[in-house]
Amino acid sequence: MCTSTHFFLGANSGRGFQSLFDRFCEPADFDDLLVLKGSAGCGKSTMMRRIGEAMEERGEEVEYLHCSGDPDSLDGVHIPRLRTAVVDGTSPHVVEPKYPAAVERYVNLGAYWDLAGIKGEREAVTQWSEACSAAYRRAYRALGAARQMEDSAAALAAEGMDFDKLQRRTDGILARELRGRGGGGADRWRFLGSLTCRGPVWRFDTAGTLCPKIYQIQDSYGLAWPMLERIHAAARARGFRAVVCPSPEHPDRIEHLLLPELGLAFVTSREGMVYDGPAYRRVRVDAMIPAAYCKRFRSRLRFTRRMVQVLREEGMAALGEAKAAHDQLEAVYHPHVDFDGVAGLTARELERMERRLAALGEGPRP
Repeated sequence: MCTSTHFFLGANSGRGFQSLFDRFCEPADFDDLLVLKGSAGCGKSTMMRRIGEAMEERGEEVEYLHCSGDPDSLDGVHIPRLRTAVVDGTSPHVVEPKYPAAVERYVNLGAYWDLAGIKGEREAVTQWSEACSAAYRRAYRALGAARQMEDSAAALAAEGMDFDKLQRRTDGILARELRGRGGGGADRWRFLGSLTCRGPVWRFDTAGTLCPKIYQIQDSYGLAWPMLERIHAAARARGFRAVVCPSPEHPDRIEHLLLPELGLAFVTSREGMVYDGPAYRRVRVDAMIPAAYCKRFRSRLRFTRRMVQVLREEGMAALGEAKAAHDQLEAVYHPHVDFDGVAGLTARELERMERRLAALGEGPRP
């Protein structure tokens, strides 16, 4: 049975825009990597979605990579069996080929502009581009303040945390779940979600698609990452490939870990990132902080939580303003784009992929 999965390669955070595009766009992983160039509203996301849907209809596994600015849009689509992907190579995740034509190639959707028409819209293009950038700056200031407050609460909670108990619980999981040997190969790095113009969006459905057994890690203060690092290291030692999902706020820390070969996932759940699906087991990291310690600092932690919530809401409101400005920018470009030409280009790229599928022989079926 073929599957479609959904991740992000970019994420909004208190550290600004976080990107995993460099990790994804490794030439060794692809035979053909299409890098789309063009403006807002020129059909990049539509082209990627059409390619993904066509490949799904053929029975191919497809990975959709969503946009953190607008999760209804795409930053990329990946067809693993073809070793092919199409990515949006424009700011803030600029992609430049390392081995042009041999591996990566530009696809210029700017070729379908009515250049004279867009030149006449210079003032509007400038206005809405600047408005979008200004809104992102406001968003990242608010999200940065929220992160600082949240880190302060995490440091306070960590002082009372029983990390020895966390390690014992981790070792019990390893003894129970990590058996046999995996097929080897490199890990994949993806964000499982992001703060967006629609609020927090987390694709826990993908964890369920890839992994029937899900450990829900209830962790209010971001203290579970040593557990996930330890599980990841043990999985790698046994040759199991992982999908590593780092925290957008702390990209050096694992927030979710998927082990598809074992059908096993570890997902973190807390306010603003609530996993409400079925859980094979639950790990209550919060319970490893003594109740007396939590009671001692309860009012301080509650105050911090309220402030984080207010600041995050302010940040996401600004992300909504950025989306509105981007929509206006798209509306300026739309009348001056030859979408029939873009559709024709999409059809030609699909024909190329169909020929390569035919050369590979029978593939997966729905």
